[in-house]
Amino acid sequence: MNRINLLSQRLANQIAAGEVVERPASVVKELLENSLDAGATRLEVDVEQGGVKLLRIRDDGAGIHKEDLALALSRHATSKIVELDDLEAIASLGFRGEALASISSVSRLSMTSRAREGSDEETAWCVEAEGQEMEARLTPAAHPAGTTVEVRDLFFNTPARRKFLKTEKTEFSRIDEVLKRIALSRFDVMFALNHNQRAIHKLLPATTETERARRVALVCGPAFVENSVFIEREAAGMRLWGWVSLPTFSRSQADLQYFYVNGRIIRDKLVTHAVKQAYRDVLFHGRHPAYVLYFEMDPAGVDVNVHPTKHEVRFRHSRLVHDFLFSSLHKALAAIQPQDRLSGAEPSTSAVFEQGQEIPQQSSLGLAEHRQGFGQTDAWAGGAVAQGNQTAGFAGEGAASDRPFSSGQPRYAGNFGTSGGAINPNAVREQLAAYGNLNEIDGDREVPPLGFAIAQLHGIYILAQNKDGLIVVDMHAAHERITYERMKTACQNEELKTQPLLVPISIAVSRSEADCAESQQQVLQSLGLMLERVADESLVVRQIPSILRNADVEQLVRDVLSDVLEYGSSERVQAHQDELLSTMACHGSVRANRQLSIPEMNALLRDMEITERSGQCNHGRPTWVYQSLAQLDKLFLRGQ
Repeated sequence: MNRINLLSQRLANQIAAGEVVERPASVVKELLENSLDAGATRLEVDVEQGGVKLLRIRDDGAGIHKEDLALALSRHATSKIVELDDLEAIASLGFRGEALASISSVSRLSMTSRAREGSDEETAWCVEAEGQEMEARLTPAAHPAGTTVEVRDLFFNTPARRKFLKTEKTEFSRIDEVLKRIALSRFDVMFALNHNQRAIHKLLPATTETERARRVALVCGPAFVENSVFIEREAAGMRLWGWVSLPTFSRSQADLQYFYVNGRIIRDKLVTHAVKQAYRDVLFHGRHPAYVLYFEMDPAGVDVNVHPTKHEVRFRHSRLVHDFLFSSLHKALAAIQPQDRLSGAEPSTSAVFEQGQEIPQQSSLGLAEHRQGFGQTDAWAGGAVAQGNQTAGFAGEGAASDRPFSSGQPRYAGNFGTSGGAINPNAVREQLAAYGNLNEIDGDREVPPLGFAIAQLHGIYILAQNKDGLIVVDMHAAHERITYERMKTACQNEELKTQPLLVPISIAVSRSEADCAESQQQVLQSLGLMLERVADESLVVRQIPSILRNADVEQLVRDVLSDVLEYGSSERVQAHQDELLSTMACHGSVRANRQLSIPEMNALLRDMEITERSGQCNHGRPTWVYQSLAQLDKLFLRGQ
């Protein structure tokens, strides 16, 4: 049996490098974070051969004193923390003091620095570490205030690690991504990136909101900024701000998601879950949202010392953070109005209405009264929605008066009746009056964001005209969203109805799930679930929400317990309820080939403008698209 030996300094550093230095991009990340902690306002990164041959990071930070240079290459040597209390409230990006020692053990590293303040030295000094014991050697050098770190021949002494590196193009793309992520965390710093003596990026400092949006566009693409909204929320000592994409601008992969906690980029499952829940109602299945978000809170409330590369954090009050993120994003997405999506056009594109301000109505169109309050909202618990073309809220033959939420539906009264009915003379005058409004669009009259209806296409789409272009609306998808939102509001205004089980259901669970069910009774009862522990690993379900009486109760309970264990709360019951309401809204909405009059179409457009999340149907598909006049001119080569 081998005897226990003390490892050499170099070998110990190489083992530590296995966690910190995974590839050239890892080196760039650690060195850029060191420069930012030193107060740098200008950072230049030079890369050769994907970072394997050379990595050079130059900054104008505080620099390092001559006496500290040799110590800087030692393990667990840092200027950022001194005692345990500092570790519990870390405000810097780095704090372990391992990066330089680990990097120098697997490469040829040299660091040249000159202290900016507190030193009488006019000469900069260069330090290198050589030999088995990593002894530092100092030499004088010429260098302005700041620090330059050169890393050459990465993994030259660990061939096995070098074999796992990808192609030069792939490794450089990883470096490029790291620099972009860090550049988004510090708008006040200039970043420059060169590869093989060729300039790739030069991001100038951004101080105004416009300049920040421009940097975000350079990093994430102009399409992201054009299809995103800026949010800013603050509550309970927490602040969230940044850009979130419109639901229509989704991605096939989660590759455009940047989340920063106190300036540090992280990937955390709690954050991901909160964002996913916020987009649940508006995102198409299998798609991912895009966002650049900044979360600020007391450093004492977040532990960053839980991952070797500090990519993950642990929040002290995780449930509070989760609920704050979810509610902030949920409200921001609900507040998106049609004019937000039209903001990329000229300022005169649409009248911008303040939140809560009533949209000007067209009195001459004789629209039916469709904004009456909800009637009896408990009908949904006992009956099913009749499925047919004549749906609740639309006057016509076979319209069921006792249908769920019938009094809450917009009554787009059929002025032309059903297909084959006689034409009403009053409807003809209303149509002519509606067309007359289109002639006033070019005048001084305020025009709603979605404009005025022109015609119906193939019984499916509504064509509308605003001041600057054409809007095409999928009438079934739009009405489906309006109906769905009104049904949700009606349910939220009613107390959650529960139903005791005649025959309680016994479920075998793990001990941790049983403990959770016992300790979180209040949370579970607020969701309409009553669980009783009858053994160490057994639960009995005695009560469930009445709307979910036909659901798979056992699977629902398991999913809820899993969420409560992981996040401290669960949206499973709400998600199941919303799914049922979505199905009811889908069957209770206007169908294709239903002929609508111009006043009916305009009523639908006005409802869309005041309905939350009206840009998408319940399944995440867009409800309307916009073509500006300039885009239409381009299609027909006008002006060329």
